[in-house]
Amino acid sequence: MRLWHQGLLSVLPKSQLLAQWRELNSIFAKEDRHILINYIYDYSKDDLYSYTQLVLQEMRLREINIRTIDKMDRYFADGPFEKVTHPFVEHHTEDYFEICYFNLKEKFMRGQKDFDEERYEALRAMYEAMV
Repeated sequence: MRLWHQGLLSVLPKSQLLAQWRELNSIFAKEDRHILINYIYDYSKDDLYSYTQLVLQEMRLREINIRTIDKMDRYFADGPFEKVTHPFVEHHTEDYFEICYFNLKEKFMRGQKDFDEERYEALRAMYEAMV
């Protein structure tokens, strides 16, 4: 379980973006605990709401059909929430970007079917601009 660095959402392969939505829904349904996401509970719901909106925005840009948002609606029923420009700012750092980059790089190197050369090159360019 991982919440990808928000700066990488646009270059995630479709399977990772869909998995991100499933992981968010698992958080919405059960408030899952996992070593890679426990930090989200140190933040207000504003951060998770803003991050979720970024994921949904990317899915809509790619015309990925979102069948249901009922778990999200229930989880955020106590809103409204403030827009957070950089969700999870203390955790989604340059170091975390790099961790996510190398995770995705390995997926590309191992031949993940929906991870084409163009998407990988966009990812690599993002990383090189950062370092």
